[in-house]
Amino acid sequence: MNATTTERMPALYLSHGAPPLADDPVWPGQLAAWSADLPRPKAVLMVSAHWEEAPLALGATTTVPLVYDFWGFPEHYYRVRYAAPGAPELAESVRKLLRAPGTPVQDIPDRGLDHGAYVPLVEMFPEADLPVLQISMPTLDPRRLMDIGRKLAPLRDEGVLIVGSGFFTHNLAALRQGGIPSWSTEFDAWGHEALESGDVDGLLDFLEKSPSGALAHPRTEHFAPLFVTMGAADAAGELGSQRSVIDGFWMGLAKRSVQFG
Repeated sequence: MNATTTERMPALYLSHGAPPLADDPVWPGQLAAWSADLPRPKAVLMVSAHWEEAPLALGATTTVPLVYDFWGFPEHYYRVRYAAPGAPELAESVRKLLRAPGTPVQDIPDRGLDHGAYVPLVEMFPEADLPVLQISMPTLDPRRLMDIGRKLAPLRDEGVLIVGSGFFTHNLAALRQGGIPSWSTEFDAWGHEALESGDVDGLLDFLEKSPSGALAHPRTEHFAPLFVTMGAADAAGELGSQRSVIDGFWMGLAKRSVQFG
């Protein structure tokens, strides 16, 4: 196990997968290899596509039950446990960084990790020995989310791993049996190029400037966490240091996942 870092942590955006991610023959190993290459964080701050709450909310700071926010899956997926320690010190740091006149921060102390948070963490940090704090997205506006990420950026210098957890393409209703939809491949290729070229304006206006944007994200909550990650990178001048760690497709959806710094 890597020693806990005293250097700046990278910031991640990952495609988190549904509960059956654990049964995929490739993806869990990709996530495990990614975490093995990271410095060991002191704590993890998760922003998941599956928690929208305004004002911005802090989840549990003690170990509470997970949120099984999915339906119709086999019973064993509801028996998964991830009893990570709470992160009350991190929560206090987040309050100090984000609270300002007109921008309250609320606490929801019984709100556990949802599947956008714990599904990838089970693969990346299976020992569940790192303190984890999940915060909500108070908006889906990319610019406001980038601003939140910028305000959270100092946490990276304290050994906190900031993770935006979504899905690079996400339209379950438009998936078909077999093959990868053209809207998924088109948006993935465009998004990869936009990240590589540092086209921040294009990414911020992705619904208008990308091919198939409205099909790839008919509702934008799964792309939105990327902007928190980008804000945390932008504050450190690291938008140009991104790289795609995981790419390819899963059930027709792009699982592109990127690291800044």
